[in-house]
Amino acid sequence: MFLFGCILLNYPILFLFNRQAEVLQIPLLYAYLFGVWAVLIGLLACIIERRRD
Repeated sequence: MFLFGCILLNYPILFLFNRQAEVLQIPLLYAYLFGVWAVLIGLLACIIERRRD
């Protein structure tokens, strides 16, 4: 998960989303950052819950 997060939040990938576009009136780069952040938290929560069973 750490390496997956590092890849998604690294410069070459971030550069792809650094455009003058908006998603629901939020700049594309910010929407991408918060979206990746939320997905990483959700995946980590699933992994932690699965290990408890």
